Amino acid sequence: MFDADSVFLSRVLTELTLSFHIIYATIGVGVPLMIMLAQWVGIKKNDEHYILLARRWTRGFVITVAVGVVTGTAIGLQLSLLWPNFMELAGNVIALPLFMETFAFFFEAIFLGIYLYTWDRFENQKKHMLLLIPVALGAAFSAVFITMVNAFMNAPQGFDIVNGQLVNVNPILAMFNPAMPTKVAHVVATAFMTSAFILASIAAFRLLKGSNHVYHKKALYLTMKVGLIFSIAAALIGDFSGKYLAEYQPEKLAAAEWHFETEEAAPLILFGILKDGETKYALEIPYALSILAHNDPTAEVIGLDQFPEDEIPPLSIHYLFNLMVFIGMWMIFLAGVFWLGVKKSWAFVQSRWFRWLIVLGGPLSIIAIEAGWWMAEVGRQPWVLRGIMKTADAATSSNQVDLMLVLFAGLYVVLGIGSVVVLRRMFKRNPVERELEERHAEKGGV
Repeated sequence: MFDADSVFLSRVLTELTLSFHIIYATIGVGVPLMIMLAQWVGIKKNDEHYILLARRWTRGFVITVAVGVVTGTAIGLQLSLLWPNFMELAGNVIALPLFMETFAFFFEAIFLGIYLYTWDRFENQKKHMLLLIPVALGAAFSAVFITMVNAFMNAPQGFDIVNGQLVNVNPILAMFNPAMPTKVAHVVATAFMTSAFILASIAAFRLLKGSNHVYHKKALYLTMKVGLIFSIAAALIGDFSGKYLAEYQPEKLAAAEWHFETEEAAPLILFGILKDGETKYALEIPYALSILAHNDPTAEVIGLDQFPEDEIPPLSIHYLFNLMVFIGMWMIFLAGVFWLGVKKSWAFVQSRWFRWLIVLGGPLSIIAIEAGWWMAEVGRQPWVLRGIMKTADAATSSNQVDLMLVLFAGLYVVLGIGSVVVLRRMFKRNPVERELEERHAEKGGV
C-alpha cells in the first residue's frame, strides 16, 4: 500500500524543483552559445561592443550556473528521497547518463573558469574564444544526457524484467531509446531559443529605460536573429515529436489533443472546455491531427477510447500543449517581423510598443518551456516508467515530505530573489557606458 498524501506531496515537490531548476538549466544550456556568437562577431567585425557583450553576458551567466548547481543537486537528492522504489528498480539503468551529465557539467565548469579569468591574458582573441567551445559543448551535452534519462522514462528499453527486477541491463540501448532523438533535439533547440529571447528582452528593456546606446541595439539584433532561427527549429522538431507520440505514446497525444475516439481524417482541437463529456467553444482544424501524427490528412489517429480509464493522462495537458505551441508561434512571428522590419527599415519595429512586445517575449518563452515540461511529465501519468511502474508505486511512504516541501520551497525563494538581486546590482553598478569609457582609458594609457 502507498500513502496518497506522500505520493501527492512528492509529486508537488518534484514539480516545484523541476519548474525552478528548468529556468536556470535552460539559461545554462543556451547562453554559452550566445556568448560564443557575440565574441565571434566581435572578432570578425573588430567591434568592441560585441566583445563587451560576451564579457558581460559571461559575468551574469556565472551567477545562473551557481544557482543551477544547487537546484540540480536538489533534483538528484530528491530522486533518492522521494522516489526510492523507482531508483531501486531503474537506478542501475540511468546511472550512466546521470554520471555523464555530471562529467559534462564539470567539463563545462572547468573551461568556463579558465575563460572567465583569462580575458586580458590573450593577445589573440581568437585563441581565447576557443575556450568557449568546450563550455558550449559541455552545457549542451549536460542537457543531452539528463534528457536521455527522461526519454528512458517515457520509452524504457535495454533490459529484461525477471521477478520484478531489471536484469541484463544494456545502458547504451536504454539511453538511445525511441523518445531520445526528438526529446533531446527539442530541449536543446528550445534552450537556445529561450536564452536568445531572454537576452533580447533585457536589451529591449534597457532601450526602453532610456539607454539608447548602440551596444543594446546590437545585442537586440543579434539575439532576435538567433531567437528566430531556433524558434523555427523548435517548431519543426515539435512536428517530429507529434509523430513520435502518435507511434509510441498515442495516449499522451490523444489526451493533449482531446481526441476521444479513434477515427480517420482527425481534426486538431484547440482551446475549448469539456462540459458533460463534450468539447465546447473549441477551434477545430480539419485533418490537422492526422497530418501532425502521420503526414496524411486521411490517416487514422488512435483515440482515448483504446486505453483503460486508469491509464489515461490528465486531460488538462491539452491547455499546456496549446500554451506551448501558441507562444512558440508568436515568438516566430515577433522575431520574423522584427528582422523583416530591420531590413525594410520599418519604423514601428523601433517603437516603444513593439519593444515592449520584445520585453514580454522573454517571460513568455520561459512560460512555454515550463508548459512543455509540465506536459511531458504530467502527460506520462499514471506512469513513472511507462508500462512498467506507476508513479504511486514509485514514491516514498515517509510522512516527512510536507516538511521537505516547505524547506525546499524556502530555499528556492531565497535562491530566486538572491540571484535577481545580485544580477541587478552587478549590472546597475557597472553600466555599459562606464565600462566602455574605462576600457578606452586603459587603451589610451597603454
